[in-house]
Parts: sequence; C-alpha cells; structure tokens
Amino acid sequence: MVLQTAPERVIEIEATGHDPASFQREIMAAGQPVVMRGLCSQWPAVVAARRSPEALRDHIAPYATKRQGQAFRGRSDMGGRYFYKGEALDGFNFDRLDLTIAEAFDEILASAADPARDTFYMGSLAADIFLPGFAGDHPMPMLSRHVVPRLWIGNASHIACHYDSTDNIACVVAGRRRFTLYPPDAIGDLYVGPIDNTMAGQPVSMAAMAPPGDPRFPRFAAARARALTVDLAPGDALYLPKLWWHQVEARDPVNALINYWWDGFASGPDNPQTMMMLAMIAIADRPAAERAAWRAYFDHYVFRLDGHPLAHLPESQHGMLGGLAGGMYGRMRAMLMQMLRGG
Repeated sequence: MVLQTAPERVIEIEATGHDPASFQREIMAAGQPVVMRGLCSQWPAVVAARRSPEALRDHIAPYATKRQGQAFRGRSDMGGRYFYKGEALDGFNFDRLDLTIAEAFDEILASAADPARDTFYMGSLAADIFLPGFAGDHPMPMLSRHVVPRLWIGNASHIACHYDSTDNIACVVAGRRRFTLYPPDAIGDLYVGPIDNTMAGQPVSMAAMAPPGDPRFPRFAAARARALTVDLAPGDALYLPKLWWHQVEARDPVNALINYWWDGFASGPDNPQTMMMLAMIAIADRPAAERAAWRAYFDHYVFRLDGHPLAHLPESQHGMLGGLAGGMYGRMRAMLMQMLRGG
C-alpha cells in the first residue's frame, strides 16, 4: 500500500509486518499522517496501564533510573493548558522543576486523586538514559533499533500546537489522546509565536490556543477549516511526518505516551531546520527583489519544481548535483564548512 494524495481525513492502516525499509517506502514517502490502531496494544506497559495507573507506575519503576528530568507544574485552575503568561509573552503559566520518574509518578497520581492539587507534566525522557531496558521489552519493528523511545507522562493536559523537525511515531500507553493536526503549509494562518522564547524548544501557534473568533487572528479560520482530528486509545499509534503541526490533548487524569523521533530521509547529520536558520540570516533581511531572485534559485536547485536542474546534460556532467552517494555528501559538506569559515 503506497499513499498517494493529501488526506481530507487521517488515513488508518494495518501497520503490522512493516520493516524499516517498507515503512519508509510505503508510508513515510507520502508525507501524510497515518493512524495505526492497536499497534502497541500488546506492549507490557499498555497491558499494565489497562489494569490501573498504579500498575503502570509499578511496571515502569524497575526500569527507571534516579536521574532527574524537567517537569512542568501548573495550577489546577488552568485546566492543563501549558502556555505563555500575559500579552507580553514574558513568562509562562507554569513552573519548571526537576524530578525523577518515580517522583513525577507520585505527583501525577496524587493530583489525579485530588483535582484541587497542582497538575504535573513530564516529557521527552529518553529511554536509554531514564529507562534502560525498556526499548528491548517494548519493540517497534518498523524502526531501526537505534531510534530511541521517549516517555511522556502527566495529568490531563492541553499542549500547544507545534511542529517537530523530525518524523514522529506517537504510541499511547495510558489515557486517551486527541491530536488536532494542520498541514505544514498552514503555517501562515497559525500565527506562530517566538522561535527563541519557547516552552519546550519549538515555536507554537498563538491562534490555536485563543478563543474562537479572536479578532487578533483572522486568518486562523482558514487553518481551522483544514484541521484534522484524531482520537487515540491506549495501544494506538500515530505517524506524524516532520513539519506537520499538532496540538495534543491528554484527556484522562493519568496519561502516558511513548514517542520516537528520527529523520527517515537524512543523508547525514545535517538538519533542514539548521539550513533554514542559516537562510534566515543570509537572505531574510535582503530587499524584496533580491529575496524573490533567491527564491527562484532555491526552487530550481533545491525544491526542483521543474525536475532535475541538469536533466538536459549527460549524467556524467551532473557533478555535485548527481546525488550524494559515492562520497559526494562528504565533499559537499566539507566545501560548505570551508565557506562558512570564510576560507
């Protein structure tokens, strides 16, 4: 099964049987979100969570190290909506503190039992650091074993709409999750906040957290009309291609999720977002006419809207545009690094 067109709804597939190569070829190449129902339903952590939140805590405990990670603590009256504080965006409506996984679970369970208590959220806990041995007992056969799972736990929460610069598989372990998705080209209608003053690394949509019809964000109506909503139960998984915007609601008093971030089409260590940042400082403040000229060159050489830029020449004359195999990636990267150093 090869996905072809952009969805009007999120596609659902049977993902069992995919290895990394077929998953990349048949699913990832289309660049569309895909739901995989029950993909992780037999994981021991999911089985434990079905019994009770305490059973999940007890299942996770033997894996957990005593290393501390950053947790968010919010007031009970904020409804789990972690966001900026005030119009000036000069702070956040939550506190940050360092907790072990065991400490975080204790706080989350106590808050679930008493709605008047502060709520807690802790995420991006890399299993190789915080949960040694977890990955081997909770396999994801469609990914390389080098892709590290990450744990996210918390009370009911509403995480602001953001994007990831890598591919993502999110697997629900406990509690229900709702993802609201927007395609990458909706970025102009989402009214994106600061890119260097963020809650957790990525910029977020200011409009998606605003009341409906907020006059500050008139273009958001166009984005809302394109939104895709996905409801996931424990054991379900969602594949999110890089750059898709997603707002995440954890809908039960205790929630847990495992996700995987990786760049399925990387040729080396260079991240496209790094290249975009470089283009910002090199091009974004130039006159409009010059920006338009560079856009034409980017379209021709990088985005290749009309096909390969040297298709009219023999392949033997394609040089550095002939592909990145055979050591060309390393040679081009070395040349670029020398140019950046001013050599």
